[in-house]
Amino acid sequence: MQRRAPTEAGIWAPLHKGEDAGRVSIAPVRILLVEDDKLLADAVGRALTQSTYAVDVVTTGDEADAALSHQVYDLAILDIGLPGLSGLEVLERLRNRRSRVPVLMLTAMDALSDRVRGLDAGADDYLTKPFDLPELEARVRALLRRGAEVDSSLVHGRLRLDTSARRVYHEGQPVELSAREFAVLELLLMRAGRVVSKEHMVNHLYGWGDEVGANAIEVYVHRIRKKLEPLGCEIRTVRGMGYLVERADGEPA
Repeated sequence: MQRRAPTEAGIWAPLHKGEDAGRVSIAPVRILLVEDDKLLADAVGRALTQSTYAVDVVTTGDEADAALSHQVYDLAILDIGLPGLSGLEVLERLRNRRSRVPVLMLTAMDALSDRVRGLDAGADDYLTKPFDLPELEARVRALLRRGAEVDSSLVHGRLRLDTSARRVYHEGQPVELSAREFAVLELLLMRAGRVVSKEHMVNHLYGWGDEVGANAIEVYVHRIRKKLEPLGCEIRTVRGMGYLVERADGEPA
């Protein structure tokens, strides 16, 4: 199974025609990384993926503009010096569409005037190359917290997910899950009472360039079951459709 890639025109195909693209994201955070330096893009992409973010990577300003026009992102990391449209032009087009997605600008230029231009164009933060990955990750977390419009806790019965710290607790005691296991559980619980298909999970948990094994989701669900079913959290398999977590008592329909 492979995440759907952009079309030849550089446009992201809709992932689920029935989904409302304007609603608050129910999936793990999706980030667009726009960087034409392949080594840097690979390093940043790996670091963000290890933090359970779904990352799409493009290398030109035109690809970035197409992606931001047709896909909902929680954050964009945008280099200024790009082939085609510059990062500033991409940012200006984004803000002209009245998009409020947070944008972290990257630049090799340390001139004050360049930073001012980016901030005036609508950037939320600025990072000058070279930079340390831990600093970039800290800025990403800060921007995501700043842009969050919902409580960072997700409660299901006696289970609580801290979606900011990416930790799980049962009756106040920590439950050890891997980063990917957490992301799968988060998606299932946020759609409690509804069947979540494997395709839907892959599309929301991985970047479009990722190669995903056909049984990857089954493996993660199996591991989560072993850890959570003794605690009273059951994940049902709906044959031919996907997975279902029933709503906990008292949860709204």
